[in-house]
Amino acid sequence: MKKTVIGVLVVVLFALGISVCLANGNDKAIGDKVDSSSGHIKGATAITEVFGDGQKISAVALEYDAPIDTAKLKPSDFTVAGKNIIKIYANTKAEKAIKGVSGKYVILELATPMIEQKMEGDLEKPLNHDEKSEPKGIMNGPQLGSRPDKQPSITLLAANIKQLGNVTTAAGEIYDATSNMITSTKTINLVVDDFKQLVYKDPKYNNKSLMYNLYVPKNYDPAKKYPLVLFIHDAGAVSDNPTTTLTQGLGAVIWATPSEQAKHECFVLAPQYTTVIADDNSQTTEQMDITVDLLKNLEKQYSIDTTRLYNTGQSMGGMTSIAMDIKYPDLFAASLLVACQWDSEKVKPMAKKNLWIVVSEGDNKAYPGMNAITDVLKSQGATVSYGTWSAQSNTLKMKKNVDKMLKANCNVNYTVFKNGNHRYTWQYAYTIEGIRDWVFTNKRFVEAVL
Repeated sequence: MKKTVIGVLVVVLFALGISVCLANGNDKAIGDKVDSSSGHIKGATAITEVFGDGQKISAVALEYDAPIDTAKLKPSDFTVAGKNIIKIYANTKAEKAIKGVSGKYVILELATPMIEQKMEGDLEKPLNHDEKSEPKGIMNGPQLGSRPDKQPSITLLAANIKQLGNVTTAAGEIYDATSNMITSTKTINLVVDDFKQLVYKDPKYNNKSLMYNLYVPKNYDPAKKYPLVLFIHDAGAVSDNPTTTLTQGLGAVIWATPSEQAKHECFVLAPQYTTVIADDNSQTTEQMDITVDLLKNLEKQYSIDTTRLYNTGQSMGGMTSIAMDIKYPDLFAASLLVACQWDSEKVKPMAKKNLWIVVSEGDNKAYPGMNAITDVLKSQGATVSYGTWSAQSNTLKMKKNVDKMLKANCNVNYTVFKNGNHRYTWQYAYTIEGIRDWVFTNKRFVEAVL
């Protein structure tokens, strides 16, 4: 169930506040001029979604004081500064729909083009470290245990909307165009609002705390067994705000979308780290182990299929996933490793693991790093399928890419995006449906106890 929250409270509590400026409607009845101060727009709701490049307003719902004739609405009736309205219709609820119906809400769907990372993103450095003081041979990058100089910024998405055209009610009344504006007072954060924000205190580590987000399947039945996906964010998302990991990109929320849950009903676990927990020197902090303890604790609370646990992460999160696979080799059935690397001499225990690796050619750490890792895995008996793809291929082409790789029937699949760079990799990696589907095909083998 989608939660509707007051925008100001979202900023204060979860740092997800979205402030939207909308047109204030003026109106007139058929043949008569309607007083522009009558306020036929009763309120506005911003609807946000998370995309590969982060959270954005994808629609606005204007609530009128009477049902609006959906057939009479045109995109030119409204304007949104800096945005393109791609669809307009009325609805009986403040939500997007495939087809409009006459109702009190006018839905403005907005274009949300991908803002690609053109800059080289390997050096995630809003974090404290001094490159000049680093010993020779140590790779530059966020340092273990460091915290941001400043928290990831909360982007207040402001959409200035004006009602340029007349709006017709279902009863035939005309509400005049107006130059006035209205500010949204409610926000619906699709999928993000479906996660619970919780804190785990690990008794094995002096009750140290770990913030985490948990998605529980909507129709959860304790009599059934459910898989679980663990997503670990990158160093750039280190934050004291528990939901930064949910809004930075698709890595966490994609698994909890209605379309994904319809195919692969599962739990989704997305911890929020306040310090860097893995670095370029192939080291991790105890937060990695606390995360594993959290997972095992959830297994006691919920009916989770321990043979179908999956880990994934980008950059720091991918490195942490590798470290988990090495230290806890019998825990995860499969790993999706995005834009990361590790000491190739340490990965030998992973040779029999089910892995899907995604990097970009322009990533000057992850690309050579994963080349070295796959060479080591092959020397230890792993079979590796390779593919170089365009990250921006259409759905049909991407399906063909995935199918071709899977036909090789290897335990390691290695996808390289043409060109690109570090952050570019995860803007696209989690959008590939076939890779997500592959994750759930894997099940950890459990030897029968005689």
